[in-house]
Amino acid sequence: MKILVTGGTGYIGSHTVVELQQNGYEVVIVDNLSNSHAEVVDRIEEITGIRPGFENLDLTNTEKTADFFKRHKGLSGAIHFAALKAVGESVDKPLLYYKNNIGSLINVLQGMNDNNISPIVFSSSCTVYGQPDILPVTEKAPIKKALSPYGHTKQIAEEIIETTVATSSIKAILLRYFNPIGAHESALIGELPLGVPNNLIPFLTQTAIGIREMLSVFGDDYNTPDGTAIRDYIHVVDLAKAHVVAIDRLLNNKGKSKVEMFNLGTGNGFSVLEVINSFEKTTGVKLNYKIVERRAGDIEKVWADTTFANSELGWKAEKGIDEMMRSAWKWELALANN
Repeated sequence: MKILVTGGTGYIGSHTVVELQQNGYEVVIVDNLSNSHAEVVDRIEEITGIRPGFENLDLTNTEKTADFFKRHKGLSGAIHFAALKAVGESVDKPLLYYKNNIGSLINVLQGMNDNNISPIVFSSSCTVYGQPDILPVTEKAPIKKALSPYGHTKQIAEEIIETTVATSSIKAILLRYFNPIGAHESALIGELPLGVPNNLIPFLTQTAIGIREMLSVFGDDYNTPDGTAIRDYIHVVDLAKAHVVAIDRLLNNKGKSKVEMFNLGTGNGFSVLEVINSFEKTTGVKLNYKIVERRAGDIEKVWADTTFANSELGWKAEKGIDEMMRSAWKWELALANN
């Protein structure tokens, strides 16, 4: 079985390629390297002993995407990660996010449809729920107005997939992640955004090692126990394994409907200050941080009800917050020594 992984040199994509290859799948990666490095392909080969196929391609280019699908016969399915993902940046550059995240998905679905390729696993997000009324969040929670253009692109993408599936042979699983963090135990791959990180953990570890002067904690006046925002953090390897389970389910025709959606998290919420405390406890490194104003587009608190994913997929997150911090720090140290 050959699986197309778009955005496969990115953070979650690269970990998923590793898990796919370790479970016997052949993988071809498409990535434009806008927020990743080509050397990741070498790292994946080092971990698995298998070199995935790779093409440097911008999926918003309709002609080049169509040509890719014509050239790559025998694809059994796709996992679509390729997207811009920074909430704050999306507030500042909404058109960039709509063009990239929606345009690339449309081109991939068109290529699949034209070449009779199914199924697709889609990288969605808990941001589709907006700020939920009830916590923890189940898959039946209403899709509320998005608080950022990034979140809105995920909502639109889900709708595009649902309407496409209704009129084609494509089947889909939408995986709504909560907050992926951590790194592979080998410390050969991890989260490495280009430029200044937008996500908490790479900024935190870069501050701890001295690349960044100070970590900003955005807001301490939220309606949470310590005033800082709460998220459901999930280890990226646990998350990657869920994608293998999802593609297995689709390829073995075990889905209960043509489109299914699952929340992927641990079911536990941790505040920003609790994350900082876990990092300091597990590494022995003190962090230089300060409280600043809230950031536009950020949700106050969200964590998953994972009951459906646990029971229906037979998947469960296994790694705790301390292990996530430990692996993220090991990755940062490995980067420093390269």
